[in-house]
Amino acid sequence: MGLWQKSWIKRIQNWLVIAIATLGLAGCDPSQFRTQAAQVPRLVVTSTSDPKTFNYITSDEASSGEILALMYEGLLTTNGVTGELEPGLAESWEISPDQKRITYKLREGLKWSDGEPMTVDDVLFTYNEIVFNEKIPTSVADIFRVGEQGLFPKVTKIDEQRVEFASPEPFAPLLRFAGGAFLPKHALEKSVQSLDDQGNPQFLSTWGTDVEPKKLIASGPYRLKSYQPGERAILERNPYYWRRDAQDNPQPYIEQFIFQFVASDDAALAQFRAGRIDMEGITPDYFPLVKREEQRGDFRIYNGGPALSSQYISFNLNQGRRDGQPLVDPIKSGWFNNLAFRQAVAHALDRSTMINNIYKGLGVPQHSAIYIQSPYYFPPEKGLPTYEYDSAKAKALLLGAGFTYSGDKLTDAAGNPVRFTLITNAGNKIREAMGTQIKQDLGKIGIQVDFQPIAFNTLVGKMSDSLDWEAILLGFSGAGVEPDGGRNIWSPAGRLHMFNQLPSPGQPPIEGRQVSDWETEMGRLYVKGGQELDDQKRKAIYAEAQVLAQQYVPLIFLVNPLSLSAVRNRIQGVEYSALGGALWNIHDLKLAADQS
Repeated sequence: MGLWQKSWIKRIQNWLVIAIATLGLAGCDPSQFRTQAAQVPRLVVTSTSDPKTFNYITSDEASSGEILALMYEGLLTTNGVTGELEPGLAESWEISPDQKRITYKLREGLKWSDGEPMTVDDVLFTYNEIVFNEKIPTSVADIFRVGEQGLFPKVTKIDEQRVEFASPEPFAPLLRFAGGAFLPKHALEKSVQSLDDQGNPQFLSTWGTDVEPKKLIASGPYRLKSYQPGERAILERNPYYWRRDAQDNPQPYIEQFIFQFVASDDAALAQFRAGRIDMEGITPDYFPLVKREEQRGDFRIYNGGPALSSQYISFNLNQGRRDGQPLVDPIKSGWFNNLAFRQAVAHALDRSTMINNIYKGLGVPQHSAIYIQSPYYFPPEKGLPTYEYDSAKAKALLLGAGFTYSGDKLTDAAGNPVRFTLITNAGNKIREAMGTQIKQDLGKIGIQVDFQPIAFNTLVGKMSDSLDWEAILLGFSGAGVEPDGGRNIWSPAGRLHMFNQLPSPGQPPIEGRQVSDWETEMGRLYVKGGQELDDQKRKAIYAEAQVLAQQYVPLIFLVNPLSLSAVRNRIQGVEYSALGGALWNIHDLKLAADQS
């Protein structure tokens, strides 16, 4: 499926950082982009952080993902409105009667953005030599592990146009996952085979942000024209892209796509309101202001309903040690691993006030990692446990678990005051406001929270490398409506099992890591859900998983915001949805003739 809808990426969200309100482009005012539009039809958008890499296999953050989504297309794509699979680089596909084998047929005459032929051999190379290569750590690999043993499917060449993915057992998500993007063998084979001084494939450092644009080979509608750190990335139409309209005109119609890097959402919004960029996600705090400007600014705010994203807080449940030192203070670890403590915190959070005050009513309470739009979502009215705001119940749970009160301060059975640090990505106003309320809400039940917004890169380092954190406020996004996309969150061995994380490749080992029975069962249910092809039975399996997650609350879900985006009226053909956003059909979008 297309990277715009599914993103292999990581899947930690709402990814981006906020800090200032204006941007200098080192002599390149964004208004120049608009005045040049008569010569080159272009769209200008913002991103609040520079990419770390242009290698989508090793990328785990959103700024790269936004760019790579326009540069790579999969064997299949996803309709951003219906969620249905559609042909992409593969013109068709067949599923064997035993449901174990999928054969994709590539279109004839496909070419990479450098003009080289795109072949079945590229697909084999991507999966057999990169994704399934144990020396190349990537979260992409997690979603391809099949069954209890976590075996990879076998990818084989049938002929010059057909490639087969053979699963060791029926695996329902394979059609979508195997239909994803792949990479050019002719450009990357040497980097996979060559090792650096540490014995790692040079591929791991290939296609970094210092890559020459002409050496970055793409398969999607755009390719990289230029990249200036801290300023902008310019994508140009891929002249070898396969899509053409009914009149045989090349697509996409818009020739350039510009990502302007700004330091904050405030700065991005300021650029949009000044007419310098073409579309902008609208946060609830700014919705009333921007809504009043729709007519004057010649744009429309699209509302796609609940977004495919989650907001949650989580405690570090990892009881392991590094070099003899515990990752988490043992006293605090005892609190965090106490189920009643987590449930009490879940009851102490006033989600209704968050929605009304922070989200301005533009959100709904969230109770599951599976999105409301998914057919596999199990709603509260059918039995999904929820944690309604109830500070009295929260206190009762704590007292029942052996905690006591010294005045209005909560202490544990040993007399230790209950106090921990909550981190989030600095500059995100919504999260900073949520963190402030969480601090206040938990203060009402005697818990002292030290709320510390920190730089996004520092936060990622704590989560993936040092594992040195106590509690975190963050979110996930990008998994789409297929629940197996969240398996690497819920599997104890998953690279996004952040509340009890294994060490990343190359990081020091962890001694004494413990996996709870409920974690093991969650992992088993996600494996079982992938094995089951009967849709009703799949729904029952994922319903059980959602109930279990809510019972043990490793992630305390908060608010599901609405998907809101302001888009200039000069952009024609927008079919906005929470699933696909405004750009899922980028190849069909046009700019109004009098402005392009």
